[in-house]
Amino acid sequence: MHLLDKVLERRISLFDYELIKDSNVRSVYFGQFAGYAGMIDGLRGLGEWLLSRGYSTPFLSIGSTYMYTSLSVAKQAVLAIGEEIKTSGLPPEICPLIFVFTGAGNVSQGAQEILNLLPHEFVHPSKLSELTDTSPSKVPVRGVNFKVYGCVVASEHMVERKIPGSGCFDKHHYYEHPEEYSPVFAKNIAPHASVLVNCMYWEQRFPRLLTIKELLDLRSSGRSRLQVVVDITCDKGGSIECLKKYSSIQKPFFRYNPENDSTEDDMDGDGILFMAVDCLPTELPRESTKHFGNALFPFLVNLANAKTLAEIHVPVRDACIAHEGSLTEMYKYIQKLREANASKTPLLQEREGMSNSPISTIVSLSGHLFDQHLINEALDVICAGGGRYRLATCKLGQSDDETSCADLEVTAGSQDALNCIVDKLAEIAVKGSNIRHRELEGSRDISESNENGIALEKNYQVLILGAGRMCEPAVRHLTSTKRRFRFREASYVDNGLVDECVSVVVASLYIEDAQRVVAGVPNASAIELDTSDTQNLGDCVSKANVVISLLPADLHLPVATACIKFKKHLVTASYVSEAMQALDKMAKEADVTLLCEMGLDPGIDHLMAMKMIDSAHKRGGRVQSFVSYCGGLPSPEAANNPLGYKFSWNPAGAIKAGRNPAVYLMNGQKIEVPGEKLFAAALPVRLRDTPAFALERLPNRDSLKYGELYGISKEASTIFRATLRYQGFSKVMDALGELGYFDTDLHPLLDPGALPVPDQPTYNAMLDALLLQMFHKMNEPEKRMMLNAGDRNSLSHALAYLPCCKNNPSAVEDAAACIRWLGLDALEQVPKSCKSIFEVLCKRMEEKLTYGPEETDMVLLHHELDVELNGQVERHTATLLAFGETAEGCSQRRPESAMARTVGIPAAIAAELLLFGEVKTRGVLRPLTAEIYEPALEVLKTMKLPLVEHVEFL
Repeated sequence: MHLLDKVLERRISLFDYELIKDSNVRSVYFGQFAGYAGMIDGLRGLGEWLLSRGYSTPFLSIGSTYMYTSLSVAKQAVLAIGEEIKTSGLPPEICPLIFVFTGAGNVSQGAQEILNLLPHEFVHPSKLSELTDTSPSKVPVRGVNFKVYGCVVASEHMVERKIPGSGCFDKHHYYEHPEEYSPVFAKNIAPHASVLVNCMYWEQRFPRLLTIKELLDLRSSGRSRLQVVVDITCDKGGSIECLKKYSSIQKPFFRYNPENDSTEDDMDGDGILFMAVDCLPTELPRESTKHFGNALFPFLVNLANAKTLAEIHVPVRDACIAHEGSLTEMYKYIQKLREANASKTPLLQEREGMSNSPISTIVSLSGHLFDQHLINEALDVICAGGGRYRLATCKLGQSDDETSCADLEVTAGSQDALNCIVDKLAEIAVKGSNIRHRELEGSRDISESNENGIALEKNYQVLILGAGRMCEPAVRHLTSTKRRFRFREASYVDNGLVDECVSVVVASLYIEDAQRVVAGVPNASAIELDTSDTQNLGDCVSKANVVISLLPADLHLPVATACIKFKKHLVTASYVSEAMQALDKMAKEADVTLLCEMGLDPGIDHLMAMKMIDSAHKRGGRVQSFVSYCGGLPSPEAANNPLGYKFSWNPAGAIKAGRNPAVYLMNGQKIEVPGEKLFAAALPVRLRDTPAFALERLPNRDSLKYGELYGISKEASTIFRATLRYQGFSKVMDALGELGYFDTDLHPLLDPGALPVPDQPTYNAMLDALLLQMFHKMNEPEKRMMLNAGDRNSLSHALAYLPCCKNNPSAVEDAAACIRWLGLDALEQVPKSCKSIFEVLCKRMEEKLTYGPEETDMVLLHHELDVELNGQVERHTATLLAFGETAEGCSQRRPESAMARTVGIPAAIAAELLLFGEVKTRGVLRPLTAEIYEPALEVLKTMKLPLVEHVEFL
């Protein structure tokens, strides 16, 4: 009550938004969004539960609602699985798949809206038995496994009058006299439901939907089809009696076993899957908050302008709890309860002024005591009857659908007076139930945010374009309040620690992506921006001190042009293109720095290399050899597939990068590798600082240009840059390439206009076609042996004829194992979106080579520099090894991958160097000079990205 005391002391007006009503219906609520999130999460649970029962369904492709950047993106995911159901169907054994929705309020409407995105049919409750009838005489329903079914049940379908022939169902009569009705949900509805989506409001005086005994009887008699219960109402021991606990957004599901009335946090045993998350709208923070704000906004103008309570419009005035230092009339009971419970001896206050023999009793009240003001009426009745009261116990409902309970010790001067008070209280209970019964409208669990304006001496703004994973570490680094730099003499503060306020604006084509990045980050905001709109781009750039572009490389040019126009510095993590280099003169004339290649590779590799090379030259050394390896890999425990590789983005780009030609210098000899031979050029490599890793290296594009950039082209006989992968990756990728899986042309079997029959080909059919195409020049017996590629032995036999696999049994088996693991030999139809064999491969890799929720990635960057000094050769090595974060290690935010940190943080450091005047050079730059690499490497050490350096004599 200390908060209320402060509200009254400071004469603050206090309102309860849940009490803003129009015709007794709430005007401000979240319910529809609880329905959206509950249904989407429920579909995810259904897919995982059915898989544990041995059924693979399209529902496996759906994630929890919070995993999507917006409601529209989540709906697109549901539409996608709907297309799979429409084309491939569901396992007949689980059909018809029937979703039963209880109630027709906002929650139910939201859940039904999600179901409507699937191929569906709604049926009346009276028709459910026909749909699930399996008797021999029943004509099977056509297409039952190519759609789902929905059924909405209301009160009239859940109960019937106890006395037959006493009249038709009357909703008002039922609400007034629920004791005259018997439940029939377990008999008429529950036996037919596959998924029960509970969306209705319930109080203890009403019959339950489903008791523990009823559920056990249904299962023991073999009449239950129920697989999943999505209980959005979250009433423990409520309308569904067996609901014993709540679940969470992070762990939304648990298994209930009716046989022993127990719950387990797994899907391994018998039972029913439950979901009971009580804060579902928070999974859609943007949309639910916007809806809430739009509902509340119409009342705010009047509220802001009203000088007295009487000037506030009725819906809001009725929701006012305190005003001008006093409780409003409807809430004066609070003060009464506080006074009644003042610290005196038990019952002393209640008995003062009464006869010598007062009579007392405990009256238990339950229901919506406070939000429907029933407690006011109860206390008035007690006082009017000459009684006194003391609040013995009180339990407040924590959400709109939960009731409150209170025990009042009521004392009166006589037994008759006490009986009269109790009778009056009973009348209020009946009246209150009539007022309150309605459908659930929403959860009360919301998040409110406050923005505090802080006045500081200096306030810098950084504009970040792009809201991908690399953006998040950059935002967090820039908005931190302490930065460690080797600043010039005039700017030392607190021994190198500088406390400056940097605000960050994240701009994205999709506002929800930017909002996700800045959520919970101080001094960070999100805007929607299409960089092709030059005017809006210019407006945003003009307000910033520094711009970081994390957009695709081909989108940097208009951003750089705008930065030059408005004299703003720019940072990118991309290679310097010819078009970008052409802006060098204009940037210098505008006194602007365009600092590029400030990520990982390129980026940190430059910083490490130039520090090592400059140090060697300062000592009078001569560089004989420069070798650099870099790879973004799964951490060892996550490299659990035949390729030892996973993608955090579309695999098409990574595969195409592995087909780029390469050129390098090795022992004075220039070596060129054609793109189609790149994987064949891979060789094992063992690094000094990571001897446990079994790695291989692939030549990485043009290594020769780094001789010019690093100033070693005239002295080094070896200049070699390579990409790292786990051993075995390249030989499998080489086999896939020789087999034809990298062909990006339209494939005849995937061309709808060329197909002789309308059936979509299977993955196995595509594999057969590639094998035939690859070996069409061989003799006829060999061709016939390879036609039966679905057989394991014949697949290995066919692969043995590939050039990369000849006389290499291990390569044959590794390639065959990968093809089978990816499902490229599956009898499953190829999605119609695939038009080339390359897209077929990418589709399978997207499905199979993704990181799990607890899996992490790894970044390994290694330089070797051989330096000749005074007739002695030294080998200098520098290694950066970084691992991605786990959810356990960062409970307050999304975990950051190693790749995101090693790209995003260097870009942020570059922005700081430009903000605080460390970089004086203007024009188009790479981080190759000491004014950049020295302070940048210092900061990286403090960011848990340190370099391990060694020197040995050869």
